[in-house]
Amino acid sequence: MKRSNPPVPQRPPESQAHGAPIHARLATEADLPALVPLIIRLKRLNEEFDSMLKVRPDAEAQAEAVLKAELKSPKSLIIAAEGAGPDKDKVVGVVRAAIRERLFYMPETEGVILDIYLLPLYRRHGAGRYLVEHTIAQLKERGAGIVTVEFPAQNEIATRFYAKCGFRPITAHHARMA
Repeated sequence: MKRSNPPVPQRPPESQAHGAPIHARLATEADLPALVPLIIRLKRLNEEFDSMLKVRPDAEAQAEAVLKAELKSPKSLIIAAEGAGPDKDKVVGVVRAAIRERLFYMPETEGVILDIYLLPLYRRHGAGRYLVEHTIAQLKERGAGIVTVEFPAQNEIATRFYAKCGFRPITAHHARMA
C-alpha cells in the first residue's frame, strides 16, 4: 500500500518566492510564550542524540531568560517562523543566532546559528532551507563574513541537512564528564 504524504500547508503570498510554507521575521518579546516551548522541544531532541545533553529541570525558565536577554542584544538574532493556512500568524519555528568575533581568523566576524527548530509538519517542504538562507542574509547584514552552525555531533540528520545547505565541518568540539 502506497503511503501518502501529509498535505503541504498553503503558502502565504510572501513565502511563495522561496517555496517554503512559512514566513520568517524578527522575533519580539510578545513571541516568548511561543518561542520558549520550541526551544525546549529542540533541547529535548538534542538529549535524544546524546546523554551529555541532559535537559535541566529549570530549562524552561532558562530559555525564557536567555531569549529575553538576546532579544535586546545587538549581537544576537532571534527569528520567528510563522506558518501558513490554518497556522497563519502562529509561530511554528525559531532560530537563535549570534555574532562573534574571530580573534585569529579571517573573516573577523562570524555569524553562528545556535538553534533552529521547526514543528514537524513544516519540515521537508523547503522551510528549513529557507530559514537557514534567511538567517544567513540577516547575519551578513550584521557584518558576518562567515556563518557557522552548532548542533549535536551525533545528529546525522542535521549533518546531512547542513551539508545540503553548503556547510562543512571546520572544527570539532569534544567533551567528557568530569
